[in-house]
Amino acid sequence: MSTVEYERGISVVVPVKGRVPQMRAQLASLRAAMDRSPEPAEVLVVDDSEPADAASHQLNCREFGARYVTGPRHVGAKRNLGVAQARYDLILFTDSDCRVPPEILERHVKTLRGADPSVGGVAGPTFVEHSEAPTYRFMRWSKLLNDDLERPRRRATVTWATTTNLAVRRKAFEEVGGFPSESLTIVGGEDVDLGIKMSDAGYTTVCDPETVVIHDHASTDSLATACRRLFTYGRSEQWLCTIHPSHRRPVLNAFTLATAAAAVGIALVPRYGGRSLLAVPMALGLVAGARARRLRGTDRSARAAAETFACASVDLLFDLGGFVAAFELRRPGMLFTGLRPADAD
Repeated sequence: MSTVEYERGISVVVPVKGRVPQMRAQLASLRAAMDRSPEPAEVLVVDDSEPADAASHQLNCREFGARYVTGPRHVGAKRNLGVAQARYDLILFTDSDCRVPPEILERHVKTLRGADPSVGGVAGPTFVEHSEAPTYRFMRWSKLLNDDLERPRRRATVTWATTTNLAVRRKAFEEVGGFPSESLTIVGGEDVDLGIKMSDAGYTTVCDPETVVIHDHASTDSLATACRRLFTYGRSEQWLCTIHPSHRRPVLNAFTLATAAAAVGIALVPRYGGRSLLAVPMALGLVAGARARRLRGTDRSARAAAETFACASVDLLFDLGGFVAAFELRRPGMLFTGLRPADAD
């Protein structure tokens, strides 16, 4: 545990790679928030961009009064470096493809200063801005992409929260060892790991539903980007299950089921020919269909049915990531487990 006494104030840590236009918009929003902060505030941008983008980030940091730090590739390590170089005793984490409201520092400082010391952090919701892109229209249904971002709107406390909108006491952060600097994926899961460690150490993360961060829609405009994110999240969840076994729960992975269907199909090839191998897409289709019905809730329109089935089909990439990670980690038993959600209580 650190015994260093830091100045009262709030430091904002933002990791970045590329995303020059988005980071500039975020810096402008953070400048407005700093101007309203009730305590001294600073912004640290931790970057590992290519030279041209790095030069642009440095210019933008100078314009908006932020500190530029060259950092490592791993996102958790970037945030740890930002905290290590920060001046103040409160830390706000947010992302380069987000925009914060002007009152974010004011509200998070007020919450943490007025809370019991056992409150280690405060989280606000994050909403993805609207887009007319076709991929956005059906991926807006995805709980895997959106639920963790939006959860602080409907909860009083959470076990963990995304680092798009999370302020913590530096003391608590350092006590639990900060973010992982190495993991199975370069990005993904580090916020969950921090929250679980803080919760297990006895700290509470409270929610402020009114302090809303806006997430750029680019991550859900592109089908390829959405697929990469889901696959990465699935891999990172299995890594989290290995280091936090007490937070696991039984889960049916769609690709574990598909593997079983493939085995049955192969066994039946002598009897039914290649038709028996259709058991694999049928199994995945049945899983996607069942999940789509849960996504659309009471909306029984044809459009909702089509959109939620498309969304649930893409969401299967999360299962594929978890399936692959179980073998990467040499833990086939993990094919039947997943992580409890942040509001499982």
